[in-house]
Amino acid sequence: MSIGKSSTPQNKATILLVDDNKMGLAARRVVLEELCHSVVTAGNGLDAFGVASGQSFALLITAWKMPKVDGIELIRRLKESGFSAPIILLSGFADNAGMREDKTGADAVVQKSANEVQVLLSTVKRLLNRKPARKMPASQTKAPSAKPRNKAV
Repeated sequence: MSIGKSSTPQNKATILLVDDNKMGLAARRVVLEELCHSVVTAGNGLDAFGVASGQSFALLITAWKMPKVDGIELIRRLKESGFSAPIILLSGFADNAGMREDKTGADAVVQKSANEVQVLLSTVKRLLNRKPARKMPASQTKAPSAKPRNKAV
């Protein structure tokens, strides 16, 4: 499968890709590498947690159903440990199980389906191009004083 790529890649990123399905893992890896991303793989959530603890990633893509540690548990553990990269959760059951970002902790949930590749690639691009949240200036984060000042006339 050949994915059209521009002559100058916009974002080269290091992506952690996690799935116990070896065929799915290999296929997604090839697609992402064709777009000039560096891809590190893990065959389950437990291995992925170890890999993520020792290396920096721009994005995590994980399957939901896996032995040892599933994708939602992996997301929870990583966030507790300070992992801040965007996360995509893949599942063949996303629609049926009502999986959404607010329920899973992921930044995006992608249904495994016939159009998964296109949806996954557009989601990867969107999350990698997302600007980090801006912090408010300290002057705007202070609480207003409780008592209004009276001007002397």
